[in-house]
Amino acid sequence: MAKTRAAAVHDDPGLQPERTDLAWRRTSLTLITAACFFLRWVPHYGWFAGTLVAVSLVVTLGIALTQRRRYHHHASGIGGAVMAANVRGTAAIAGSVVVLAGLGIYTVLFLPLQG
Repeated sequence: MAKTRAAAVHDDPGLQPERTDLAWRRTSLTLITAACFFLRWVPHYGWFAGTLVAVSLVVTLGIALTQRRRYHHHASGIGGAVMAANVRGTAAIAGSVVVLAGLGIYTVLFLPLQG
């Protein structure tokens, strides 16, 4: 008696799409952690720290909303033996991290502490 199993989305023994998916999830968790640190700044720096929290969470939401599409794109790319790097998504995340870091440095160095 043969067992039936669901058809695999891809045929990659190295599970590249799953590793990429996990990397994006770690990036999301890192941004949520950064948002928590920025949240602790709100009593000391006011509304500006709140914007850092909002930007971190919006970027995390963007990752979460596009994750399924990215996964299926990579999985189908393996099946078709045609895969292109996700330069736009990676550049967007890198740019947002640079912007968040710059705003965080600006907050700590140039904004006065509030009571």
